[in-house]
Amino acid sequence: MTAPVYDLTVMAQLFWVAFVAAGLAAWPIYRWLLRIGSRQIISDYVPEHQAKQGTPTMGGMILLVGFLAAGAYAVAARLFAGPLLGVALVLFGGFALIGFLDDFMVPRLLRGKRGLGWKQKFVLQIAVSLGAAMAMRHGALTVGAVFAAIVILFYSNAFNFSDGMDGLAGGLLLLLAAGLAGLGLIEGRHVLAGALCAGLAGASLPFLFLNAPPARVFMGDVGSLPVGAVLGLVVAEFLRPGIRAAAAPGPILFGLQTPQPVAGLLQTGLPILLLSVLMIFELVPVPIQIASVKLTGKRVFPMTPIHHAFQKAGWPESRVVWLFLLVQLMLTALALSMALGQPGSGT
Repeated sequence: MTAPVYDLTVMAQLFWVAFVAAGLAAWPIYRWLLRIGSRQIISDYVPEHQAKQGTPTMGGMILLVGFLAAGAYAVAARLFAGPLLGVALVLFGGFALIGFLDDFMVPRLLRGKRGLGWKQKFVLQIAVSLGAAMAMRHGALTVGAVFAAIVILFYSNAFNFSDGMDGLAGGLLLLLAAGLAGLGLIEGRHVLAGALCAGLAGASLPFLFLNAPPARVFMGDVGSLPVGAVLGLVVAEFLRPGIRAAAAPGPILFGLQTPQPVAGLLQTGLPILLLSVLMIFELVPVPIQIASVKLTGKRVFPMTPIHHAFQKAGWPESRVVWLFLLVQLMLTALALSMALGQPGSGT
């Protein structure tokens, strides 16, 4: 079996294992969430969402089952070499535990608390992210490990902010995961990293069935945090060659001889940046808004995360979701087209 065919076969296997496992688990998990009273608490900050009050959260457990099933299959079939699979599974489990504490344990154990405080949550995230990044580098605390931890933190929190509108988080996950899986096939050096995303894509479809308008469940921190963390780990792995590249002559791009670091940036960094545009727009305005309110008492944006700003302007939720998904679809197509057009792609 040729390498590209084998690579595609591995991705297809993980996709279908995750899809079947998540599909079988979706309805029982939904019924269980209803029984235990896992309900979404809507903040007064978003009055447009008051109709969602009481919708079960922690639907991300569907993704948890699908991704862990794909991981178990990959271990049994020995599809992965190196530490990536083990690190991804531990990272996923660690962030899922943080999300479970935030979604379920703290609100029930501490009366009046909606979840973990942001400082507690962030410290736990830093510890898990840095541990995973160091594990990918044989336990060494390097500049690359710190960078990877930052990427993991960025993606986990950016994706977490996208949860809350019917179909938005699930749709973005499907498109982001498919884009990263496709990029892994095209550039050929990170196929196994892309295969992790194939598993996430497979698990996202049964979740979307329950998250599509009108949403029966939301992902919750138990799903959005670990999913975003694994996406961040994959992105960090894609960017590793560009960070470590020596200043040796690289390939000819756009008719010019390029240094190796520039070539790595153009070949991998730009497609990754395109895929990440909406994640950047979801996360970056939040700390800017908080800092502005604390320092000046004024808001820079009508509302954050940024998808709420469209609702504030009078857009119906369905139009906002469709806009974001169409933009992500176009960005994904553009990123893959750019990767296909680069020298040295796996095609």
